[in-house]
Amino acid sequence: MTNANMSLPQDITRTTLIVLFIGILIAASFWVVRPFISAFIWATMIVVATWPLLTALQARLWGRRGLAVAVMTLILLLALIVPLSLAVATIVRSADEIVIKARSLATFTVPAPPDWLGSIPMIGPKLAEHWQSVAALRMIELSSWLAPYTAKLVGWFADQAGSVGIMILQFLLTVMISMILYTKGDSAAAGVLSFARRLGGARSEEATLLAAKAIRSVALGIGLTAIIQSVTGGIGLALTGVPGASILTAVMLMLCVAQIGPSLVLFPSIIFLYWKGEIFWGTILLIWSIPVVTLDNFLRAALIRRGADLSLLLIVAGVIGGLIAFGIIGLFIGPVVLAVTYTLLSAWVSGPEPEQKQVSQGTE
Repeated sequence: MTNANMSLPQDITRTTLIVLFIGILIAASFWVVRPFISAFIWATMIVVATWPLLTALQARLWGRRGLAVAVMTLILLLALIVPLSLAVATIVRSADEIVIKARSLATFTVPAPPDWLGSIPMIGPKLAEHWQSVAALRMIELSSWLAPYTAKLVGWFADQAGSVGIMILQFLLTVMISMILYTKGDSAAAGVLSFARRLGGARSEEATLLAAKAIRSVALGIGLTAIIQSVTGGIGLALTGVPGASILTAVMLMLCVAQIGPSLVLFPSIIFLYWKGEIFWGTILLIWSIPVVTLDNFLRAALIRRGADLSLLLIVAGVIGGLIAFGIIGLFIGPVVLAVTYTLLSAWVSGPEPEQKQVSQGTE
C-alpha cells in the first residue's frame, strides 16, 4: 500500500512530462511545416479531386504510374497554374491603368437616354429617370464618385493576389506536392483510413471517404462551372468589342470561383455599350449574358450531385460559409467539414441506445 502511494506522484509526473513533450513536438513540427501548409492543403484538394482521372490515365498508359504522374503534372501546370497565374498577374499589372481610366471619366459626357428606353413596359420610365439624373451630374462629380469604388475593387484584387512572385512560387510548390501525392497516393490514403479507423471505427472511415467525395463534387461543380462561365462570358465580351476583354475575363474567373458570378462584369459592360451608342452590340451582349449568368443555377448543382450523394443545401452552405471563414480554400474546407459532421451526427442519432435496451431487459 505504501509503495503504491509512493509511486503515484512519480506516475503523474511521468505522464505530465510525456504529454508536455508530445505537445512541444507537435508545436515544433507545426512551426517547421507552417510555410508549406497552404500549398499542402491545395495539393491535397487537387489530388483528391483528380485521383479518378489519374487512375484512368494510368490504365491507358500500360499501368505505369510514373508516366501517369508526369502527364497529370503537365496537365496541372497547363490547365490550372498557368491560367490562374496569368489571370491574377494581368489584374495586378493593370491595376494602375484601371484606376487611371476610371479617373479619366471627366473627359466624357453622358448622352441623353435613348427614346426607346422609356417605352419599355413597367421599368422603362424609371430607367429613363435614373439615366437623366446621372446625365445631369457634372462629370467631375461622377468621376469622383466612381473612382474610390474602382480603386477599392482593384485594391481588393491586388491584396488577394499579393506578390505575383510569391504567388507563382506557391503554385509551383503546390504542383510539386501534388506530384508527390500522386506518386504515393495509395499509401497515403491507406494511412489516413487507418488513422480514421483507429480514431472512431467504421463510422470515421465512412466519414473520411465521404469527405473525399465532397472534395471531388465541389471541385467538379465550382471549378468547372467557373471556367465555363468565364470563358463563355469572355467570348461575348470579345465578340461585342468591349475593351479589355482579357482583363475582364480574368476578373470574371475570380468572381465565379468566389461564388459572386459574372454579372458584376457583364452587366456594366452592357451599360457601357449602350452608353457608347452601340445599341446592336449591347443588345447582343445582353442576350448572350442571360444564359451565362444563369448557367450556374443548374450546371453547378448537377455537377455537385454527380460527385457525392449529399444534400445540395449542405454543400452550398459549406461553400459559402467556408469562403467567408477561410477564403478561397474554404470553398473546399467548408463542405468537407459539414459533410463529415453531418455523417457522424447521423450515425450517432441512428445508432443503438444501450441504456434503454438495458432498462427494458431488466424490466422483463
